[in-house]
Amino acid sequence: MKWKSRLESSTPSNAQIRVFDDTIEVWNPGSLPDNWTVEKLKQKHESIPKNPLIANQFFLIKFIEKWGTGTNDMIKECLDWGLPEPEFEDTGTSIVVTFRKTKFTEEYLEKFGLNERQLKIIEYLKGHNKINRKIYCNICGVEKTVAHKELSYMVKRKIIKMVGKGRATHYILRM
Repeated sequence: MKWKSRLESSTPSNAQIRVFDDTIEVWNPGSLPDNWTVEKLKQKHESIPKNPLIANQFFLIKFIEKWGTGTNDMIKECLDWGLPEPEFEDTGTSIVVTFRKTKFTEEYLEKFGLNERQLKIIEYLKGHNKINRKIYCNICGVEKTVAHKELSYMVKRKIIKMVGKGRATHYILRM
């Protein structure tokens, strides 16, 4: 009976990799084991491969180190590289893993109520890694008091981080 249920749950679909400007999505046909959620993938968990014979062969040829650690390894690697955690989604027919280039997407930034100048500076920081108040003033065409106020707002909202003191003060994106 187990064999029959595995055949019924199989799908003729192929894995897909979708590449966009700011994300990469990996679509794998199938579903999570019964009673599992995507949250369980982010915790220490056992491995329940759909095909243990194939999984064991990959283990024997050292293509995988051990079972049940892949999702946690992906999360760790992303965080080590300063990237947001990958997002896991179970669509019912596929498991989708989305890797983001940055967490500072339009959707993420909308909740902070930033003005156009602040959004412009976030884009600047994505490419230049740091900014100081003088550069802010030059890019946005504002006085230093306005730049200070707008930078402080983003620091308080934990969007950017202030580094250094005095003339050496600059701001970076907070990962």
